[in-house]
Amino acid sequence: MITGRVTVLTAVVFSFASDVQAQVTVAERSIMELQELMSSGQATAVSITQAYLDRIEAYDQQGPTINAMVWLNPNARADAEALDRERAERGPRGPLHGIPIILKDNYDTPEMPTAAGTLALANHYAPDDAFQVAKLRAAGAVILGKANMHELASGITTISSLGGQTRNPYDLSRNPGGSSGGTGAAIAASFAAVGWGSDTCGSIRIPAAQNDLVGLRPTKGLSSIDGIIPLAATQDVGGPLARTVRDLAISLDATVGADPNDPATAILQGRDLPRFVDALDTDALRGARVGILEDYFGDAPEEAAAARLVRAAIDQMVELGADTVTVEIPDLSELISGSGVIGFETKWDLIDYFAQTPDAPVSSLGEILESGLVHEALTPRMRARNESEERNSEEYLAALAKRAPLREAVEATLNRHSLDALVFPTVRTIPSVIGDPQRGSSCSLGANTGLPSISVPVGFTSGVPIGMELMARTLEDARLVSMAYAYEQATDHRRVPPTTPTLDNRRAPVRVDLAFRPDEPAGVLPNQVSGLSLQGTSTFDPVTNQLILDVRVVGVDAEDVLGLALRFPQERGGWQVAHLIMRAGEDEALWVGQLSARQREHLDASELHLVVLTKSRPLGAAVFGLQRRR
Repeated sequence: MITGRVTVLTAVVFSFASDVQAQVTVAERSIMELQELMSSGQATAVSITQAYLDRIEAYDQQGPTINAMVWLNPNARADAEALDRERAERGPRGPLHGIPIILKDNYDTPEMPTAAGTLALANHYAPDDAFQVAKLRAAGAVILGKANMHELASGITTISSLGGQTRNPYDLSRNPGGSSGGTGAAIAASFAAVGWGSDTCGSIRIPAAQNDLVGLRPTKGLSSIDGIIPLAATQDVGGPLARTVRDLAISLDATVGADPNDPATAILQGRDLPRFVDALDTDALRGARVGILEDYFGDAPEEAAAARLVRAAIDQMVELGADTVTVEIPDLSELISGSGVIGFETKWDLIDYFAQTPDAPVSSLGEILESGLVHEALTPRMRARNESEERNSEEYLAALAKRAPLREAVEATLNRHSLDALVFPTVRTIPSVIGDPQRGSSCSLGANTGLPSISVPVGFTSGVPIGMELMARTLEDARLVSMAYAYEQATDHRRVPPTTPTLDNRRAPVRVDLAFRPDEPAGVLPNQVSGLSLQGTSTFDPVTNQLILDVRVVGVDAEDVLGLALRFPQERGGWQVAHLIMRAGEDEALWVGQLSARQREHLDASELHLVVLTKSRPLGAAVFGLQRRR
C-alpha cells in the first residue's frame, strides 16, 4: 500500500503511532454513533481514525486480503488532530466532523495520487481537490485513503494494474462489483464510515448491491463531477456508498450542489437543493405507488434467486403501505439500444482532463496504452475506445439524440401510472467468481436517462447479498432515498461480512477449534453404522474461511473406506457434497480448504457435516457434524 509521495507499491500498511486513546470499536458504527462517541468523550477523531486503520491493517493485505485500498492519506492523523482541537474550541461543524471516509481512486486530491487504478498514473498528483472532496473537507471529514477500482472505471469486477483484484468480503472467491468495488468492499468491511464512488453505468449501484450497501446514482447534475477522472462525462456521476440510508443521506447533504466547472449542474439553477436527512420518513412507503418493471427481472435459471428476493421485498413494501402495478415502458428495447456513449467519449474526455493537469505523466488514453502499464484483461477494451477518430462523429451524435426520448419514455410511464418509482433487481445474478465476467446488470436505464436510481439490500442467496433498484423522476432523489429508508427501517437486511469481524485488542480473531459431533439429528442418516468414529483435530479461521481437517476414521479397515466427504444442506432439501476429504482406501487425511460463503453460513449454523462412505454402505455409513468447541 502506498502512502505519501511514493510510487513503488508494497504490502506495508501505514499505521499511526500508538499514542491514542483506548481501542474504539468502529465496525458497523453509523455516523451518528461515531458522533455520539466523540461528543461524550469516549473517542476522538484520532482514535476513530486509528481504529479504522487497524481494521485495514488486519484485513486488507492480511487475513482475508480484501485488497480494497491502494492509497492511505499521510496527513490523516494531523487532519484528525486538528479537527479534535476545533471540536474542543468551537464545537463540530456538522455530522461529518471528524468522520473518516474513503474515496475511489479517481477523485482528485493533492496529497495522494489520483491514478484511476492504472500504474501509468501511479505518480499523478492533482493540483487541487475534486469538487465533492473539497465539500467533504469543508464538512470536517477525515480523508482516510483511496480505494481500488476497475482500471479507468472500464468494467464492473474491480481489477486493475495498480491494485490487482479486490475480493468480496462476503465471499472471497467472488468479485465485489465495480468499478467502485474497492469502495464497496472497504465500506462493507468497515474500513471507514462511508465511501465515495462514481457511476457511469452501474458503478455505484452494482457494488452497493454486491456488498450489502445502499448507493444512489443521483440525478445527472445534482452534484459536480469536476475533479473525477472521467470515463464518459455525459454519463458520469459521483456519490456515496454507505451501510445505512441515514449515512447515505448525511453524505449526500454534504456534497450536492452547483458548480460552474460542471455544466450539468445548471439543472439546479433556480431550485432549492434537496435536504436528504430532513426528507427521511419511516412512513414514506405509505400511499406510495411502485411500478414493477417485469422485463428487468430476467427468466434465466441463474436469475431466479435475485428475482425471488426482490419480489419478496416488493411484498414487504406493500405491507408498509405501498401500492404496486406491473408496468412496461413502450418500445424500451428500441429506445435504449445505442443510447450509451462510453465508447465515444472516453478518449476525448481523458484528453480534456489531462489538459487541465499539465504535470500528469501522460496526456491521453493513447499514451497510457503505449506505456504498457494497463492490466492485460483491460487492454482490448481500452484499445477499442482509443480508436475513435472524431469527437463528434455521426454515430456519437445519434447516440446522444436517443437519450432524451428514452428519459421521456421512462418519465411518461411514471406519470401515466402515477408512480413514485420503478423497481427491479440491481443485478439479476449473484457476484461472479473472480476471473469470470459479471452478468445481469440493469445499469443502462439509469445511466442513459440520467434519472436517479438507488440500490437497497434485500437479502442474501448462496451467502452473498442482493440489491433492489428503485428509479424515480429527475431531481426526485430525496423522495427515492426516503422510500429506501422506510424499507430499510422495517426490514434491516444489513449483515456483517463474516471475513471481517470486530477486532480483538486491535487484532483479527484467531482460529477456532471444531469438534466432530456424532449425535446426528434423527432421520439424517438412517441405519448409521455403529462403532464408527472420527478422531483428530479440526480448526477454522473465521477471517479467511479456511478449514483444516486432520482426521482419521476409526472402526473400519482402510480398504473398506470409499471416502470421507464434507456436505451441507441444499436449499430445496436434501444434501450436497462440497469437498472430498479422504479417498477410497484411506483411513486418515490432512485436508486444507476454503469454504464458500454459503458453506460458512452452514458451519455457523452447525449444519456442515462429514459423511463416511464404505463398501457396505456406499451411500453413507456414518455422519458427524462440525461444531465450534465451547
